[in-house]
Amino acid sequence: MPRTRTRTQRHTPHPHRVAVLALDGLIPFEFGIPQRIFGRARDAAGELLYEVVTCAVREPGRVRTDADYEIHVEHGPDALATADTVIVPASYEMGPVYEEGVLTPELARALAYIRPGTRMVSICTGSYVLAAAGLFDGRAATTHWADAAHFQSLFPQIEVDPNVLFIDGGDVLSSAGVAAGIDLCLHLVRRDHGAAVANDVARRTVVPPHRDGGQAQYIERPLPEPTLASTARARAWALDHLGEPLTLRALADRASLSVRTFTRRFREEVGVSPGQWLTGQRVERARQLLETSDGSIDEVARQAGFGTAQSLRQHFHAAVGVTPTAYRRTFRTFRTFRAGGGAVVGTP
Repeated sequence: MPRTRTRTQRHTPHPHRVAVLALDGLIPFEFGIPQRIFGRARDAAGELLYEVVTCAVREPGRVRTDADYEIHVEHGPDALATADTVIVPASYEMGPVYEEGVLTPELARALAYIRPGTRMVSICTGSYVLAAAGLFDGRAATTHWADAAHFQSLFPQIEVDPNVLFIDGGDVLSSAGVAAGIDLCLHLVRRDHGAAVANDVARRTVVPPHRDGGQAQYIERPLPEPTLASTARARAWALDHLGEPLTLRALADRASLSVRTFTRRFREEVGVSPGQWLTGQRVERARQLLETSDGSIDEVARQAGFGTAQSLRQHFHAAVGVTPTAYRRTFRTFRTFRAGGGAVVGTP
């Protein structure tokens, strides 16, 4: 499970500012993720919850991509000083950062604009920049699985986990390659503003609303072979029956597989065990109920499938970092304020 921390929301007339650092040789897919996710997050009154800006390392102007076109970046590195969150996406032209694990002078000057306490995020091999800046020292981090061994050799002081989609270290976060950046950005929206806002962004982006950070980067069989039975039908059935006792045998029967084959194929297709997946889905259901319903903690526990309030508290705190009551207090107050038309952002 990712290390997570839910922060108390604060009321402010200004959206949370996300600055995306545009490195030469940037990969357009990863570079566009922050705007696509944070730029779609709105409160109940339809007001934007984030402002996303892009910053060049040297000065505003053209920045090379790894495609056959350049992009024009409106802001220079001084804009990093105004950011609540800074995101560093992947690049194929990091030079000494990738080869030796050291910042170039110009990159060091750019990062010096960032205020203490700013939330720092890497997507894919953007992790090399944060690592070279010393931000992961003594922490856990991840990067694209294909670069994990190289990353570890350059930065032995970092606990590198190549098997997860993202790691939430509170004020410093990292994601694996490519689409894992979507998962991390959705996780941050969920952490800042709750499951309802994050799920709305996911629907608009047509992506799964929640993939647990601890899910494996490389899934052996993301799409089942035509001749093999899939676990998809069992998973869909489980989501409709989360409030009921669900045994491994019952899930396997839904897929018309033996328990042993079902368990193996589930991990191949999803990247985690059936039990881990089921717990994650129940925590997500509990999040939604705590935000949107007035039921007691006992009732939320029952509807989410945890059975007892004690079981809910244990699993919820392990996954989210706060108690169900504290989570409801934070986001219920937040939703009430939003319904009145105010704008709210999370503390960076």
